[in-house]
Amino acid sequence: MASPAKETQKVELEALCREIRERACTGEFDQQAFVSQDIIDKLKQIGVYRALLPKRFGGDEVSPRAFCELIEKLSMADGSVGWVASFGMSPAYLGSLPETTLNELYKNGPDIVFAAGIFPPQPAEITEQGVVVKGRWKFSSGCMGADIIGVGIAPRKDNEVQGLPRLAVMPANKAKIEMTWDTVGLKGTGSHDLVVENVEVANEWTFVRGEASKLPEPFFKYPSLSLATQVLTVVGIGVAAAALAEFKLLAPGKASITGGAEIANRPVTQYEFAQVEAEFLAARTWFYQTMDVVWQEIIAGRTPSAADISAMRLSSTHAARVSARVARKMQMLAGMTAIYTNNPFSRFVNDTNVVTQHAFMGDATLQNAGAMSFGLNPTPGYL
Repeated sequence: MASPAKETQKVELEALCREIRERACTGEFDQQAFVSQDIIDKLKQIGVYRALLPKRFGGDEVSPRAFCELIEKLSMADGSVGWVASFGMSPAYLGSLPETTLNELYKNGPDIVFAAGIFPPQPAEITEQGVVVKGRWKFSSGCMGADIIGVGIAPRKDNEVQGLPRLAVMPANKAKIEMTWDTVGLKGTGSHDLVVENVEVANEWTFVRGEASKLPEPFFKYPSLSLATQVLTVVGIGVAAAALAEFKLLAPGKASITGGAEIANRPVTQYEFAQVEAEFLAARTWFYQTMDVVWQEIIAGRTPSAADISAMRLSSTHAARVSARVARKMQMLAGMTAIYTNNPFSRFVNDTNVVTQHAFMGDATLQNAGAMSFGLNPTPGYL
């Protein structure tokens, strides 16, 4: 039996999802090109941004699967909100900061919203205390509601790059946001440009991008690149699940304007719905199964194999693409009314297609996974 606290959390999450769904349907997030601040505050309240944080910093320290299930639920309500919430995986990045810096960061509470513009790394002059950051970065999802931001830098001295690219972390008010995000899907993510002008960042607030965290909790041994892929993939999974659920509600009562049978009574609809739902459920199951395998290895104190990590990457790309096909099939089966801009099926299609466009879900995943199947080495950075 679930504890009273767990039941309360479940009720709060359900209520928030209903509100998100209703407001998304009005076009609120898409039209303004960001998720409203009161929704970000409510995501904080239900624990999105402290979910993966170690307990000693005030976090809940849940498993990667539990976090992805939370993001899937939110994404069923709205893909853009799910995408912004997915960056609650920020401890995977910020965990590479010195522990003294983390104590400072979380001293007033764990519910810190982090947004980042990583590429391209911009030159940053080295000073005695740190680096001077300036430049522009794209694709800074959720930056409108962030408390802190990170930007990719290439530290240099005497016009020569020094060492590996780093991420410089600073208060969000140190950056200017230019609202450049105008896309066919996931419009509400607010993935605008960040512009920083000559902000000095101390060394202890920078870290080498991709460097393994020195923190001892099991979460920090989970492959961070895989997690960064999974939390985005699961947005597409959630949106596709919403498309299936929406169609189940629509089909029994919708008849053709030409006088044909209700959609649910058409043999072709029954056949195609069953086929695509089976494909979706299989892809979703494999996606979570690969997470479970790796997490259990880590909990047992073992190092996950390269094959297991590759399976996480491949299952993510597969699930993202299946989710997009599911959304498109539901739109096709729903008929002409589903082509209008404000129809939920149009939003489902556009949002899931944008997920597949992310570099993490590109064809390179298939190439690398295939190479490993033949005993060949993948390209650097794949695992």
